[in-house]
Amino acid sequence: MNLRTFSWITVVVGVTVAAVSWFGIAGTLAVVVGVACLAAHVAGNAIGTSIRDATDRERSDRPTGLVTIPERQPPTLLERGESLGRLVPVSAGIGGLIGGLIGTFCLLVFVGSSLPGAVLGGISSAVIGGIGGFLLASFIDVIRSAFREADAAEQMHQRRHSAEG
Repeated sequence: MNLRTFSWITVVVGVTVAAVSWFGIAGTLAVVVGVACLAAHVAGNAIGTSIRDATDRERSDRPTGLVTIPERQPPTLLERGESLGRLVPVSAGIGGLIGGLIGTFCLLVFVGSSLPGAVLGGISSAVIGGIGGFLLASFIDVIRSAFREADAAEQMHQRRHSAEG
């Protein structure tokens, strides 16, 4: 290791020790994460710019002339706007209620928390339970719609096959 590298290591260690002394360990980690995010952002922009500039924009094999636009297809499932139905909000509400009750009960009985602390923890548990209920109901809804679409496609295939034969 040469003297320049050793000097830089000494400076980095000294600044880190001073930052831990000044900000504490949590503050120092927050600063390090912020600097790392900033460095990753700058590096990503630099890499993206160099890749963009290095592309061959005037390729000889690129087709010239007019581009044909295909006719409009029916909207896909992602293009359609549909309501969530009744299952998702009800499941989110039930999950929130169950999560809040279990969280409050556990904080009061097992932890021995004060009543305001248990209520605040119960509200946090209700939010987590509501998110869990929403995710579970959304997953079930996606599975149901996938099975319905697969069944409809299979029936259409069978009808088409029986009409040909």
